[in-house]
Amino acid sequence: MTGIPITGRLFDERDEAVKRMIAEAIAKAHVAGIPIGICGQAPSNYPDFTEFLVVEGIDSISLNPDSFVRTVRAIAAAENAT
Repeated sequence: MTGIPITGRLFDERDEAVKRMIAEAIAKAHVAGIPIGICGQAPSNYPDFTEFLVVEGIDSISLNPDSFVRTVRAIAAAENAT
C-alpha cells in the first residue's frame, strides 16, 4: 500500500471498488471527449495496476523516474495483449 502513513493502512488503490470507480471515470471522460490521466505511486509500483489502466484506456500515466523503463515495458506488454 502507498500513500500517507495514516491512510496507507486503510487504502489500497488495487481494491476492486477503487478500480471500478477509476474505470468509470475513464469511460465517462472518453464519452465526453476529455483526455484522462493519472498521477500517483500505483502505476510505478504495481505492474498489474498499470495493465488495468491500459486495458481501461487511460490516456496518460505519470511515473516516477526510477520506474520509467520498467513501467513503459509493462505498458507495451499490456497494449500488445489487447
